[in-house]
Amino acid sequence: MAKPGGSPTAHRRANGFALIIVLWTLVLISFIVAHLTANGRTETRIAGNLVADAVAEAADDGAIFAAIFNLLDPNPERRWQLDGPARELTIGNSRVMVQLQDEAGRINPNSASPELLEALLRATGSDAESARRLATSIGEWVGSAPAARQQNAQLADYRAAGLDYGPPGAPLETVDELGRVLGMTPAVLNTIRPHLTLFGPPEPNSPSADPVVMAALSRIAPVSQIAAPRNQTSQNPLIVRITAAASGRAMPASHAWLLSASEPPYPADTRSSLGAAVLIEVSGFIG
Repeated sequence: MAKPGGSPTAHRRANGFALIIVLWTLVLISFIVAHLTANGRTETRIAGNLVADAVAEAADDGAIFAAIFNLLDPNPERRWQLDGPARELTIGNSRVMVQLQDEAGRINPNSASPELLEALLRATGSDAESARRLATSIGEWVGSAPAARQQNAQLADYRAAGLDYGPPGAPLETVDELGRVLGMTPAVLNTIRPHLTLFGPPEPNSPSADPVVMAALSRIAPVSQIAAPRNQTSQNPLIVRITAAASGRAMPASHAWLLSASEPPYPADTRSSLGAAVLIEVSGFIG
């Protein structure tokens, strides 16, 4: 006859089963705690990155406003030099490198003449026929070609080249868009990119132009005319690119604004103008 309390073997089995349940419960709790801890660390890192990013962005804003304030200085001896070396500013605990570049010294493919575009391509190594065809294609793409062909004829050329699109006949939104132009290669685009801008006048300002742009200008005009180009009148704005590279920012980013004014904020003794524009670029953040 069995004892009321059960056999010892049954008790051992029940105790072993309970121990297994306890152990699995502890393992499950351990996994939950580990998961919550990992998530907490991730959220902490994200919050730290957001704080660092906000601090660096504020430092960028401070450096940019400092550069604009410097451009407005009525004393020419205290102004920062355009196209000069980068300057290091300390804004709070952040280090910001700021550089000013005269954007008017570059060629604007949206408004430049086909002759100037062709001259730039020749100056950067393209042969005469390739430069002529590519300059024409750029003019058709941006809608500035003086004698544009019918849209169907342009589309036929792109289809023949295996492309499923055609020129929009509208200004470029980015310089990279030139890579879609018929006949443009990555090598050619990389060669002409440093000499292009989408914010400059139809003809570059020769005093601030680099040697390649000067060589292009010399192909279409005598040297005497380059010294004082006809388009540099009192109506032309001064366009400055301000590049700010800040330390402490978690994720690199690039933003640009074009600020214009109806009154001449830039001193008249530097360049006579009825308007001015400042292109502000925040890019290349230092990790």
